[in-house]
Amino acid sequence: MAARVLRAGGAASAGSFLRRAGPCSLQPELWKLASSINRPREDSWLKSLFVRKVDPRKDAHSNLLAKRETSSLYKLQFHNVKPECLEAYNKICQEVLPKIHEDKHYPCTLVGTWNTWYGEQDQAVHLWRYEGGYPVLTEVMNKLKENQEFAEFRKARSNMLLSRKNQLLLEFSFWNEPVPRSGPNIYELRSYQLRPGTMIEWGNYWARAIRFRQDSNEAVGGFFSQIGQLYMVHHLWAYKDLQTREDIRNAAWHKHGWEELVYYTVPLIQEMESRIMIPQKTSPLQ
Repeated sequence: MAARVLRAGGAASAGSFLRRAGPCSLQPELWKLASSINRPREDSWLKSLFVRKVDPRKDAHSNLLAKRETSSLYKLQFHNVKPECLEAYNKICQEVLPKIHEDKHYPCTLVGTWNTWYGEQDQAVHLWRYEGGYPVLTEVMNKLKENQEFAEFRKARSNMLLSRKNQLLLEFSFWNEPVPRSGPNIYELRSYQLRPGTMIEWGNYWARAIRFRQDSNEAVGGFFSQIGQLYMVHHLWAYKDLQTREDIRNAAWHKHGWEELVYYTVPLIQEMESRIMIPQKTSPLQ
């Protein structure tokens, strides 16, 4: 009977009949055939669950995610200092960097300068803002080449460093803009290496998530890389102390919707790092 159904009704009818019949009442060859008929549909359904559909983008990430009302570019510097030189390094930074920050001749702003407390040790972190983007960055760099005091500073600094790296960043449109604040505070720099192609998704989720983290004024700034290590995201937070940090972060889990946003953003991350930082005396962020 099963054979007659196959000839008369074709593959679609066979699949329906064999599903009703079940594996126990069919010959092995017929059950294999039924399985092969149904598998493409099942595979397609499973793929629809697990394969992420990416909408075609007609613009760069920088235009879709960055603030349109400003053209600020940020430079994030990481300096790994010889342990025996950290005090001397901090001293010359406190003498020279504020002068550049305050001099109208240099159209740039020192947003913050820190030493890492927990995380990579004997490390200094500096964050600069260039209002006007790449042309202003180039202007400042060219002017600093003619600054004799800065040249001497760089020479002295080079003898104190083990390594250094930097990144050029843009700020997310939905994040707070970093502004000077009084202290004392500790700062956490949370850095995320995203999977290539997921920056838009990250931005969409965090545009909603940031509202859960504004109650205690802990959000300082959020940035994504343009030059240097790519698909990097940096979130900068301020807390009174480590216990306050713990309390604020735990409180977020009691807000409806936070756990869902965390659930969807975690798969976008390849690697993440947290630094707890102490501001230097001359940092505008205290």
